[in-house]
Amino acid sequence: MLNSRTIINKIKNINLQNHKNVLKYSNNENLGKLFYSTSPSTSTGDQNNSSNNNNNNTGKQKKKMNRFVFWGGLGLAAWSTAYFADLIINDDLDSIPDRFRTRLPESKRDDRPRVVILGTGWASLTFLRKLHTDEFNVTIVSPRNYFLFTPLLVGGTTGTLEVRSIIEPVRKYCQRADANEATFIEAECVSVDPKKKTIKCVDNSAIKGEVSEFELEYDHLIVGVGADNQTFGIPGVRENSCFLKEINDTRVIRDRILDCLETASYPGQPEKEIDRLLNFVVVGGGPSGVEFTAELKDFLHSDLLRTYPLAKRINVTLVEALPHILNVFDKKIVDHVEKRLQETSNFKILTKTAVTNVREKEITVRNDQKVESQIPYGLLVWATGNTPRKITTQIGQSIGTNIQNNRRGLIVDEYFRVVGAEGIWAIGDACIDPQKPLAQTAQVANQQARYLGRLFNHLAEDIYRQKVDDKPEVVPITPQQQQTLVIHPKHAELQQTFDNILKKQPLFKYHHMGTLAYVGDHQAVAEFKGDTSTTTFEGYVTYYLWRSVYFSKLLSLKNRVLVAFDWTKSTIFGRDVSRG
Repeated sequence: MLNSRTIINKIKNINLQNHKNVLKYSNNENLGKLFYSTSPSTSTGDQNNSSNNNNNNTGKQKKKMNRFVFWGGLGLAAWSTAYFADLIINDDLDSIPDRFRTRLPESKRDDRPRVVILGTGWASLTFLRKLHTDEFNVTIVSPRNYFLFTPLLVGGTTGTLEVRSIIEPVRKYCQRADANEATFIEAECVSVDPKKKTIKCVDNSAIKGEVSEFELEYDHLIVGVGADNQTFGIPGVRENSCFLKEINDTRVIRDRILDCLETASYPGQPEKEIDRLLNFVVVGGGPSGVEFTAELKDFLHSDLLRTYPLAKRINVTLVEALPHILNVFDKKIVDHVEKRLQETSNFKILTKTAVTNVREKEITVRNDQKVESQIPYGLLVWATGNTPRKITTQIGQSIGTNIQNNRRGLIVDEYFRVVGAEGIWAIGDACIDPQKPLAQTAQVANQQARYLGRLFNHLAEDIYRQKVDDKPEVVPITPQQQQTLVIHPKHAELQQTFDNILKKQPLFKYHHMGTLAYVGDHQAVAEFKGDTSTTTFEGYVTYYLWRSVYFSKLLSLKNRVLVAFDWTKSTIFGRDVSRG
């Protein structure tokens, strides 16, 4: 028989075994708590510590989540604010509803009005970006397949930034809603026939195929070809000068600056020849000429003097035919800029001085006293303004010089229709409204193109109905008058109806956003004209305003990142002084 002590020990062993099984297999927290409630006071303390640890961990997780929500919300708010501010600054708020509108299916686009856009500059590309391309058959014709951000072009001449950072491929903007809604053709338009509504184009690239000429028909032609360099017919300008219009111009200027320094460093080079090679002349005291002079001054003082011993002998002369440079600015700013550019003896400004002849190594100038003199040069940069391109002149002549008789460009009405031609519109530097003449700037071209793009969008169905219903009978009169056509009265009726609809649309209103110019040494000037007053700024703060404005006007995030990187790189490491 078992004694009482043995029985008690067995009962304890059974209880202990049950206790272990409960801990091993039970997932019920309450059962665990119930079990431990029968345990000694030590188990109660462990339970409290575990509960406190759980509470602490939960509190930490909540704090982390709160911080994440706070900073995430703050970042999202900042991004949203910047995004909408960018849309407001660039007048692009209507791009939001455009993304969600119902687009015309491809099956219904074949008979839509044919819109041909000439050029890929400020005016043409802005018009393309604003146009509802699904409601038209759109074709872009230009000899270059990219858009160039011209306000920052001067920085490429000295290496402050790379010119590839300020260009955008046009074909990128031919795609909308993951579909090609516009066609781009890299060719040059050489003539327009306003009567037949056709354009003739040629391939002017280095590589040509079996087809290098073609014709295109249009219902509406948008002329946004910009302007050419104004030479005033002075002999030798085109043969010997560097311009500031295209990407290649910046490369040529930069290479010429360094070439002059390298050639001047040749052993045995005569002193007179060194002086000629290191004399740089800039003709034109407008914003482009002044900004290039300022960039050249920075390049000299910050980089060239460190690398080239002869760089201290560089002289820069700015030639302007008017009494002052920057004649579009307030006199206070003009005086400030002239003083800044002439702080050192190797920079000088010649006003009231006109260039009369350009030769390979010297130019002839005449001052206001009619006294002529020669200025030798190693580099000559011509930045004197704009003149119409050949195609602009050809369109005006084909319409008639009795109607199109303005030397600045094609005369347009208040809706940018070219006077004397049906279906031709002109914007930017290619047009002029004699009633309200505006400066030929990117700012003006940008606003005109936005207006015209929105006008086309609003009138898309009316333009379509005009195309469908307008089927005139065309009868040649005589062989001697084979270019003269008799139009069916129905055509005149439809045109009159469209004119009446057009006249109900709001007129274009230009809003001047101010004028900015860089003057060197991290300083800039700005002028904002109101109805009754003019506000001017100058100095370092204005320099950052100048950069901020141009930075915000860049078309894409890629451009902004590249430009910001270029500015940072040139600030930290300096500009590159190698050729090529």
